[in-house]
Amino acid sequence: MTLRIYNTLTRRVEPFTPIEPGHVRMYVCGMTIYDLCHMGHARMMMAFDVVYRWLQASGYRVTYVRNITDIEDKIIRRAVERGISIRALTDEMIAAMRQDIGAIGVAAPTHEPRATDYVPQMLSMIGTLEHKGLAYRASNGDVNYAVRKFAGYGKLSGKSIDELRAGERVAVTDGGKDDPLDFVLWKAAKPDEPDDAKFAAPYGAGRPGWHIECSAMSCALLGERFDIHGGGMDLQFPHHENEIAQSEGAFGHPFVNYWLHNGFLNVDNEKMSKSLGNFFTIRDVLRQFDGETLRFFMLRTHYRSPFNFSDANLEDARQALRRLYTALDGVSPLADAPIDWAQAQAASFREAMDDDFNTPAAMAVLFELATELNRSRDPAAAALLRGLGGTLGVLQQVPKAYLQAGSVLDEATIQHLIDERAAAKQTRNFGEADRIRRELAEQGIELKDSPQGTTWVKA
Repeated sequence: MTLRIYNTLTRRVEPFTPIEPGHVRMYVCGMTIYDLCHMGHARMMMAFDVVYRWLQASGYRVTYVRNITDIEDKIIRRAVERGISIRALTDEMIAAMRQDIGAIGVAAPTHEPRATDYVPQMLSMIGTLEHKGLAYRASNGDVNYAVRKFAGYGKLSGKSIDELRAGERVAVTDGGKDDPLDFVLWKAAKPDEPDDAKFAAPYGAGRPGWHIECSAMSCALLGERFDIHGGGMDLQFPHHENEIAQSEGAFGHPFVNYWLHNGFLNVDNEKMSKSLGNFFTIRDVLRQFDGETLRFFMLRTHYRSPFNFSDANLEDARQALRRLYTALDGVSPLADAPIDWAQAQAASFREAMDDDFNTPAAMAVLFELATELNRSRDPAAAALLRGLGGTLGVLQQVPKAYLQAGSVLDEATIQHLIDERAAAKQTRNFGEADRIRRELAEQGIELKDSPQGTTWVKA
């Protein structure tokens, strides 16, 4: 089965064919790093981490670019509030981002460019657009893109310029724009801005607009036309629409073949918002749940579907993940066993993932395998379960270590209580044996008796 992807540009599922056979070039809009990453960021990062991993598992060489926006109004404001340089703030937030997304198993991209390192490429593109009559210098010192001069504007959002204009609430009041839909390519520096927010340019000191950053970085690292561009659904308009206008306006040919957008995040069926008091950073969640549980939780929802975050759903995911690790516990998988994609469950898994990265259907295959493994205790089934899980970034820990992780009691204390319980049972003191089991259960420790002895897992 050929990989098929839902393309936002065409609004249909299409067979995936890379421009260069065997090589996929992919760009994803990354973080604007002025604060810690929240769960909406985790949702986006995870969605495209799965795409990245599955493309690699499918045999493609992947050049994956995920940018960092390190110059923007909120970044400048936060640095000024804290009394530190923009670079100090962004270095701190990049380190925090990498730590947080690393905890949920998000792989590093091939390239992670910072916008401030690509200002010359941005200025070059702005110059090209000005030369072609698609950009103009405004009276306030900005350089703007003239949207109505680009014939294809609106094709990603599926709306005409007049429809977009009717919904636009930005008035032309400061002489900066000829049309409310026009957007800034170069922002003139303001007198009260710190010096490290200003870059030299033919248009005067200033900084790049957000949209031109991604066009310049993606083209610099992937070429003027590449395979996949991804990001959150909220970026479809205006950010990605504006990227198309800039890049196709500058180069005169199609920019990206496949546009992918992940669905919105809700918290208990409501939009996540600080004003609603339901705003969570990744670190907030990791104080209660381990990173693999959080990853597993997000895999249970298709990347294009709305994602509903709740403690109850997270707890359910934790128990489901533990069932898979419990099935693997005590079975030594075949060493270095490659996935046999002709095997029935593997073929079903591949069919699901080739259907626009359908992780919920793929996860169902993992549970089928776990059921079989519980019955057969077959090392080959264990190897397949771990192998398929690995393509999604889960089930790679030592099962016993994972199942025992997080216990309030240390292992020596738990084993001592298990030995005391065994001694009580030997003397037929079943009341004491039951009391020890209850004591351990209250500490989150579940005992498992078998003819070979008693083992434990964290419940």
